[in-house]
Amino acid sequence: MSGLTILAFLAVTAAGVSSSETSDCSYLSLLTHLNLIQTNSSMSIMRPVKNWTTTTLVYLDMVLYGILEVDEMSQTVTTHIQTQMKWRNEFLRWNSSNFCEIKTLTVPRKMLWVPDVAIQEDTSDTGSIQNSPLLTLTNDGLVIANGRQRLTTTCQFNLYLFPFDTQRCRITFSSMNYDAESMKLSTFNSEATLSLVSEQIMITQGEWQLLNMTIIYFSFDIQNVSQSRLIYTVFIMRKPMLYVINLIVPLLYFLILDLASFFIRGEKLSFKVTVLLSISVLLLILQDMLPSTEDKLPLMASFCVSVFTLVGLSILETMLMDFLLGLDDYCGNKAQNAVNSQEVEIQLEGNSHKDPSAAEERGQVSPVMKPSEGELLMLILEEVKVARQETGRQVKDDRKPGRYARLAQIIDSVYFFLYFLTIATYLMYMNVEWLGSYLSNNKE
Repeated sequence: MSGLTILAFLAVTAAGVSSSETSDCSYLSLLTHLNLIQTNSSMSIMRPVKNWTTTTLVYLDMVLYGILEVDEMSQTVTTHIQTQMKWRNEFLRWNSSNFCEIKTLTVPRKMLWVPDVAIQEDTSDTGSIQNSPLLTLTNDGLVIANGRQRLTTTCQFNLYLFPFDTQRCRITFSSMNYDAESMKLSTFNSEATLSLVSEQIMITQGEWQLLNMTIIYFSFDIQNVSQSRLIYTVFIMRKPMLYVINLIVPLLYFLILDLASFFIRGEKLSFKVTVLLSISVLLLILQDMLPSTEDKLPLMASFCVSVFTLVGLSILETMLMDFLLGLDDYCGNKAQNAVNSQEVEIQLEGNSHKDPSAAEERGQVSPVMKPSEGELLMLILEEVKVARQETGRQVKDDRKPGRYARLAQIIDSVYFFLYFLTIATYLMYMNVEWLGSYLSNNKE
């Protein structure tokens, strides 16, 4: 019995020793098993496949942390993004049961091969890229690399509906050296999931709102070389309230003031010139916001130019009114002076013929005329007097209705009607173009 007990004890001890030799719970033994304890340059320079014809599938997920700046003049967008790449390394696999269920391991980034993925629209400097110095390995050979970046990308803006515009900016990922047969890009999560995560973790958006993101992955040929690309299309919508308050509402006020100036009695020209100068200040502000490279003039610029033109035409119409009224006064004063001078001449001539006795009293001797000649002269004088009175009456009749004043009133009334109709039509058109697109984007 004692011998059997000793044999059993030895068997148990041997089993414990063997199990302790086969099972190791340290990361060092795992690194030794994976041949990563020493510098192995081949693991960092070659694509991790056992057969070179095998395509390395790289999953690249991107989420937005913030929309930092949108520069319309330089056509760039600055965002804060986080990327995560995943790929398989066929040389780094282990059985977790042999290493106390160790399923993940972190190693320095420089020790392993990392896909050379770059962003084509990137214009930011390298100092803004913050890649994680470590890579995460899983027991099935999956390698995970994380990174953050303050990304500045070029974007072709469409500012026709500014400030109710929606922009679509692309972020294109592609390999700089590998073709589509060697490395293919894809995503691990769906575009709906990435859009939802971006909306939830978004820290700052500024004056822009993230609508959604779409993902396109395809391969295309460049000089008979196929290359894989992954395109993230980011849809952002501008928050227009600030521009409505600072630009659109003041322009509407200036239009209303210009319309109200038609009912002003007195000096209107200086008031309209002041309104025109105020609109020119808004045009200078708008010039600093919008680029000069637009093929199609934005509606906001068209609105400002139209208001500026309408107020300018209104000033010209006011100048025409002042000219016609001044011309009417000038003609009226000239006619009145002519009538007064004619009445004075007729009165003097009449007095000289009607009062001959007064001339005799002053020592003047009137010529002796025959009664027939005196009567003839009196008849001629009466005819001349009647003709001059008729001429003066016609001049008075011409002035009395105020021809130029009536013409000025007619032009002013017609212009006000056309002015009001033009403004109403144009505002309705702007309302359909602006608010229609803004509401449709909100529904989407």
